[in-house]
Amino acid sequence: MSLIGNILWIILGGFLIALEYFLGGLILCLTIVGIPFGAQCFKLAYLALIPFGKEVVTKEVASNPLWVLMNILWLLFGGIWIALTHLVFALLCAITVIGIPFALQHMKLAGLSLSPFGKEIRSY
Repeated sequence: MSLIGNILWIILGGFLIALEYFLGGLILCLTIVGIPFGAQCFKLAYLALIPFGKEVVTKEVASNPLWVLMNILWLLFGGIWIALTHLVFALLCAITVIGIPFALQHMKLAGLSLSPFGKEIRSY
């Protein structure tokens, strides 16, 4: 079922979302300071490309003070806007019954986009 969901997701706009995250990650990696943030964009690009069959889990050492600081910086400089965009897409997808699985994937992306440091993506 997740294969069909991922194929539909890619066709209906998931590829564009993943491409935007990937390009954002490349731009952020141009500077030394932006490399950790670029790596998080690559994590979001991976999840945005094939979200079905994946889950976001918190690492055991997620309370690392450096990760907390990086999450705060991420949130202030763009994480809120990314999450709000995914929430709007989730609301639009949830209008129809067919769009509900896609809305759930946008909610997963919104959660990861609020605090990507200290999180990892696993297949289930």
